Amino acid sequence: QVQLVESGGGLVQAGGSLRLPCLASGRTFSNYAMGWFRQAPGKERAFVAGINWSGTTLYADSVKGRFTISRDNAKNMVYLQMNSLKPEDTADYYCAARPGTVATVARYDYWGHGTQVTVSS
Repeated sequence: QVQLVESGGGLVQAGGSLRLPCLASGRTFSNYAMGWFRQAPGKERAFVAGINWSGTTLYADSVKGRFTISRDNAKNMVYLQMNSLKPEDTADYYCAARPGTVATVARYDYWGHGTQVTVSS
């Protein structure tokens, strides 16, 4: 089992920044690919960014150049740095873990409870 806890959400103005940490506990964190997904009201959960155990990253086109995913295996942490935020980034953000490599679909074994991000115009 892997437990994931997100934090760092909140209300921010358009153009601002937020950093979302996700703390993992349980099995060996470094063996897992980590992903961030988001779900806006009335929409399906969508891939935002992912990072493999080796540090290789993958991003959704909508966030490339604005968001950065990183991980600290020694601290069992994964981060999503969000810059130049837009109102359309408003959503609940979820941290997820899966063995192997990053997947852009929601086929992850473990999920956090989410943290809410609201971007005002």
